[in-house]
Amino acid sequence: MPSGILALVGGGEFTDGCSFDATLLEEVGTDEVLVLPTAAAFEHPQRLVDRAADWFAGLGAKATGLDVLTRRDALDPANADAVRAARLVYLAGSSPMHIRSVLKDTPVWDAIVDSWQQGAGLAGSSAGGMVLADPMVDSRGGAFTVGLGVIAPLAFVPHADTWSDEKLHRTQSLAPASIPVVGVPERTALLRASDGTWTAAGVGEVRVWLGGQPSTLAALPVVADLTD
Repeated sequence: MPSGILALVGGGEFTDGCSFDATLLEEVGTDEVLVLPTAAAFEHPQRLVDRAADWFAGLGAKATGLDVLTRRDALDPANADAVRAARLVYLAGSSPMHIRSVLKDTPVWDAIVDSWQQGAGLAGSSAGGMVLADPMVDSRGGAFTVGLGVIAPLAFVPHADTWSDEKLHRTQSLAPASIPVVGVPERTALLRASDGTWTAAGVGEVRVWLGGQPSTLAALPVVADLTD
């Protein structure tokens, strides 16, 4: 099913090296970005929005924040309307468990999925990217839990350049043989085009494993799972 461009960012968002953000803006034909700092609700979310504003200003674009920090915020129809009006939505990182609990089965989440399905761009960095996949990697120990599943089957490991070999091996070994595991370093993105093809961009090297063995981007799902 056609959809907009998707970016799974390995962390370090809104900093030098994230050249792929210019690609996202160009792809959806906008100079405005809506940033949801949901995952950083308990870690100075406004600072993250301010950093995004500074970063995108350097790209000739305007980033504004939408304070969807609690489940009550995610149930607010006005916030869902703001998401539907945006051409590029950016889910920033910090806590994957918090962003999942806030967004699951809410009007804001429905708006995110619907807008992307209709051609808007969607980016998720760190926790914001983890929650888009299913299964979702539990960054505390490298095992798996349930994600929101915009893209499935796919296990997304952000900050892959900072993970220990032991934790990364644990994730690979626990993944069912049919589920690709992709490791994305900071300031690096895995991009899914509207036709379902995957590319890597940024400063680091994206790595893919399938059945515990090194693989390629060709192992990643072509069709998005838009069921909830």
